[in-house]
Formats: sequence, structure tokens, C-alpha cells
Amino acid sequence: MYQNILVPLDGSETSRRGLTEAIGLAKALKSRLRLLHVTSDFPIMLEMANTIDFEKYRSGLHQFGRNLLEETKAEAERAGLTASTELRDLKGGRVADAIIDEAGVARCDLIVIGTHGRRGFQRTLMGSDAERVMRESPVPVLLVRAPGAAS
Repeated sequence: MYQNILVPLDGSETSRRGLTEAIGLAKALKSRLRLLHVTSDFPIMLEMANTIDFEKYRSGLHQFGRNLLEETKAEAERAGLTASTELRDLKGGRVADAIIDEAGVARCDLIVIGTHGRRGFQRTLMGSDAERVMRESPVPVLLVRAPGAAS
């Protein structure tokens, strides 16, 4: 059914829940995992325009992403799964678009992504990469809600 599952990760508890679901599903289906972390410096660049060294900041983002992917790949392999990783550096554009693009490049047939389940003003203010992925992905998307997410 699903042979190659994409799991976007950002280090949050919500994305960890998505990973847990993806591992369980991949074990049951004997699927491979593609673990993705997308670095995006855009929000911080807007907030801290002249107060940080962007190259130092970007280097820190990349190191965080590499560590996250290494840790989660090891977790998937301990569960007996085959996992590959991809770190994407987004300079402009939307994280959701990078996720959808990676699904195509890696020939994934399912995306498992954590969502905060925000509603109302909070959703409008913060946006939702998971919702955008769900609406625009050419492959099925499994949304995994955060504990206590709005129902």
C-alpha cells in the first residue's frame, strides 16, 4: 500500500508524535521512511533584522537539523526500519511547498505530519504548514494532532 513514507520533522512534540505514528505504520506495512527537516530563517530575519549574524544563525539551524535527523533515523532503525534523511535549506518560499516537493523527489506515497490543530485567530496568525500540505499534496496526508489540540 504505502511503501515510502515522508515524515517532516521540526523538533516539536507534535512532529515527534507524527514520527511515532509513521514508525508504527511503516512497521505494519514494511515501508521505508524518508525523514525531512526544513530550515527556514525567514521568521527570525523579520524579527531580528540587524541584531544577529545570519551565517552563524543559519549554521546553528543546520546543526540542529542534522542532529534531529540523525537522532530520528537511529530511532527508526532501532524499530527495524529503513530510513533515509534530507535536510533542506529554505531561503524564501514556504515550508509546506518544500515538503510537497520532497514527497515528489523522493517518490513518497504518503506524508505523515504533526499538526497543532490551531483554530481561529491563532491559526490565522501562525498559519499552518500541515494544512497547506494536506490541501496541496498530490499524495495522501496523515495529520497527527498534538495532545490537547482543538477538536
